[in-house]
Amino acid sequence: MIMTLGQQIAVIAVVVLGTMATRFLPFLLFPPGRPTPAYIQYLGRVLPAAAIGLLVVYSLKDVNILAGSRGLPELVSVAVVVWLHLWKKNMFLSIAAGTILYMLLIRM
Repeated sequence: MIMTLGQQIAVIAVVVLGTMATRFLPFLLFPPGRPTPAYIQYLGRVLPAAAIGLLVVYSLKDVNILAGSRGLPELVSVAVVVWLHLWKKNMFLSIAAGTILYMLLIRM
């Protein structure tokens, strides 16, 4: 399906407005002079860990421990990510090293 120029402009405008709303709305709802509600502070504490947990579960959901390498590349890569993160406290290094190691292990 091909969109007309007007439809393309409308889609871009809606995307821009949606992006701007998500960027500016927190500053409008929680101005700097007022205290942040306890529930929002709670969400700020628990959501990052919940998101990481969700990503780990999603990444490992299709690992078949009964076939092939029996999940060994995934297990080794996850262990390296955890170890590197606990050692260096650098998320980028941990994830990059784990991804590179996994890609090397599945090629063997």
